[in-house]
Amino acid sequence: MLLKNLHSISQKLDLTAFIENFHSYFSRQEPFFLQGDINVFKVFIDELDNINFTPPQNISNLDTELIHISKRGVLKLDSIFEFVKIIKYFLYLKNLNLDNFKHIPNWLSKIEIPQDLVEIANSFDTQGKLISGIYPKLDSINASISLQKIESKKVINRILQKEKLFSYFVDKQIHLVDTKECFLLKAGFDKILEGRILERSASGYFYVFPLALQNIYERLDKLQNEMEILIYAIEQEISSIFLKHLLFLKFINREFDKFDCMQARVVFAKENNYNFILPNKKNEIILSDFLHPALHNPIPSNINFTKQILIITGVNAGGKTMLLKSILSAAFLAKYLIPFKINPHKSRISYFKFIYSIINDPQNSNNDISTFAGRMLEFRNLLPMDNFLLGIDEIELGTDSNEASALYFAILEYLQNKHTKIVITTHHKQLASMMANNPKVELIAALYDEKSRMPTYSFLQGCIGKSYAFESALRYGIPVNIINKAKEVYGDNLENLNELIEKTSILQTKLNKKEQELESLIKSNQNKNEELSSLIAKQNEELRKKTLDLESTYSKALRELKEVLKRSDTREIHRFLNKQDRFFSSIPKPKIDKNIKFEVGGRVQSGKNSGVILSLKDNIALVELDCGIKLKINTSLLRPSAKIKDNQKINITKNSITCNVSLDLHGKRAEEAIELLDKYISNCLVAGYDEVIIYHGIGSGILSRVVKEFLSTHPKVKSFSDAPSKSGGFGAKIVRF
Repeated sequence: MLLKNLHSISQKLDLTAFIENFHSYFSRQEPFFLQGDINVFKVFIDELDNINFTPPQNISNLDTELIHISKRGVLKLDSIFEFVKIIKYFLYLKNLNLDNFKHIPNWLSKIEIPQDLVEIANSFDTQGKLISGIYPKLDSINASISLQKIESKKVINRILQKEKLFSYFVDKQIHLVDTKECFLLKAGFDKILEGRILERSASGYFYVFPLALQNIYERLDKLQNEMEILIYAIEQEISSIFLKHLLFLKFINREFDKFDCMQARVVFAKENNYNFILPNKKNEIILSDFLHPALHNPIPSNINFTKQILIITGVNAGGKTMLLKSILSAAFLAKYLIPFKINPHKSRISYFKFIYSIINDPQNSNNDISTFAGRMLEFRNLLPMDNFLLGIDEIELGTDSNEASALYFAILEYLQNKHTKIVITTHHKQLASMMANNPKVELIAALYDEKSRMPTYSFLQGCIGKSYAFESALRYGIPVNIINKAKEVYGDNLENLNELIEKTSILQTKLNKKEQELESLIKSNQNKNEELSSLIAKQNEELRKKTLDLESTYSKALRELKEVLKRSDTREIHRFLNKQDRFFSSIPKPKIDKNIKFEVGGRVQSGKNSGVILSLKDNIALVELDCGIKLKINTSLLRPSAKIKDNQKINITKNSITCNVSLDLHGKRAEEAIELLDKYISNCLVAGYDEVIIYHGIGSGILSRVVKEFLSTHPKVKSFSDAPSKSGGFGAKIVRF
C-alpha cells in the first residue's frame, strides 16, 4: 500500500523518471525509503560521503532463498553465489582504511562473519564459479571433460579436411542440433561419411552428426552426470552450513539492504552534484535555488513558506502549478532523504508524516463521477486527518465561483485548525481576498510582463495576482476580434473590481506588516521597562543592605561607648575613642578624582553597567546604558570607561591557532567546500589575519558561485575580489576582513 501511494504521488509531482533514475543506483530492486531513524541515516551518509569505496554489484532478492533454507531445501550454486556476493562485499568493507571515521567502523564491527561462511565465499571466483583446488574430484571431472572436448575438435577438423567431402559441404560451419555438433551436407554424403541425419534444412540439405563423435559424446554425458551429482552434493553441504547460520544470513541480508540504501544516495548525489536536506520540526518550507528534476533549463524556485497556508494566484501558464509541485516535491524528497538540486545552506524543510496532492482532474465517466464530486470525495478522506502537507491545484475546479469561495474558505479554515500545512493555486480573487486577512495565510502572485506579453515565471509574495486571461488567449492564437468581444462582455466594472481586490490585498499585507513591526517595538519597550525596573529594585536592595550595615555598626559603637562611660575611667575613654577612630579610618572611602572632566558622548561606567553620556547639567548626567536604559545620575558616581579603537587588534599567542594564509578547495563538493571555508575563516579571524586567498578553480562554475554567495553573506568579510592572474585569476578570491 505504501509503495502504491509513493508511486501515485511521484506521478502527480512529475518525479517518476527522477525516482526511477535514483532507483537504478541500488544494487538490487528494493523500496527506496529508509526504514529507521532518518537522523541516524544522515550521520552515516555524511560519513560514507567521505569514504572512497566501490559500490556493490547487482544482487538478487534473497527472501525466497531464505525461506527455502529454513525448510531445509537445497540451493543451487547461482543462488548460493548471491549470498557469497554479500559476504564478500562486507569483507571488502571491513578491509577499507576507516581509521578516521567513527560510525561506519562501529557498525561493521558488529557484523562478525562466521569462519565457515568466509571459507565458502573464498571458494567462488568473481564470476560465481568454484575455484579449482577446493574440490579435487570436481577438478578431475572438469579436466576429463576438457580432454574429451579437445578430442572432439580433432575429429571435427579431420572431417573438415577430407577432400572427398568438399563437394558435399553446404558450408564449413559447425551447427548445433539437440546439443550435438553437426555438418550441413548435400545428398550423397553417406558414400564418404558415416553419420546420422538429425534434421533437414528448409533448402533440402541434411544436418549430419558424425558417428565418429558418438563415443566422445557418450563419455561426455557420463562425465556430465557425474559432475551434476557431485555439484548437488556440494550444494547440499553448503546449504546445510547456511541452515546452521540462517539467523546470521537473515541479519546480513537486512544490513546489506540498509547499506545499499545509503550507498545509492551517496553515489547518486556525487555523480549528479545533488545535495541532501535533513527535515526539521519547525513547520516551515524555505527553498533556495531549488530546481525541479522534471524541468529542462528551469528557473530556480525561491520561496519562504513559514505560515500555514500559501495561496498562489496570478497569470495563466505563469508557473503556479509547477511552484506547487516544487514545494511538495522538495518536502517529499527531503522526507525520504533523496538528494536533489538545492542550496542546502539557505534552505529548510519540515518533516511531514503524510504528503497529499489534489492535482489531477478526478472526473471519471466509468464511475459516473464529476470533477466537483471527485474533489469532494478527496477532501472527505482528508478531513479526519491532521498534521500533514497538502497541495491543491486549481481549487475552484468544477463548480460555481461564488459558492466555491465560501465552501473552500470553510474547508481551509477547518484544516488550518488541525495544523495542516496547505499550498493552493487559484483564480478565485474572492477566495484569496477572504483568506488574506488571516494572519496564518501567505499570498503569492505569479508575475506578468505586460510589455512582452509573457509570464516571467517569477513570483511576488504578499499580494493577489491578475490572471491575464485575455492576454494569454491572444498569445496562444485566439483572434483579436474575439478577445475584444470578450472584454466588452466582461465589462469595465468587473475589471475595476479585480484591480480593487488586488490593491486591497497589497494594502492589507502592508498593514499587517506594520502591525507586526509595531507589536515588536512595543514588546521591545516592555522588555526595556522590565530591565529598568529590575535595575532600580536591585539598587534599592543594595542601598537597604548598606543602610542596615551602617546602623548596625553605629549601634554597636554606641553600646560599647555607654559601657565605657559607666566605668568613668578617662584614660580608658580616650583609648576607646582612638580605637573607634582607627576603625572608621580603615573603612575604604570612594576615591574621587576631582580632575576628571566628563563630556557629552563620552563613555562612562556606573557599577557594572557601561553607557554613553547624552547630556550634562551641573553635576547631573543623562546616561544611556548599553542595554538601552536611560538614567540621570550624579557624576561623582561615574567613572570613565575605556573605548576600544577601531583599529585595535586582539593579540593571540602563537600556540592558540595554526592557520595558513590560503585555502585550496579544488575537487571539493559544494557542501564540503562551504563547511571547510566557514571553519577556515573562523580560524583566520582568531589568528588576526587581515587578508587571505581562497583557491576554488574555474571548472563548471558551481564551486565559484557557492563560494561567492557564502563570502557575500559572511558578517566578518569586508570585501573580496578575483585574485591577480599570477595568483589564480578567476579561479581564486582575495578575501579581506
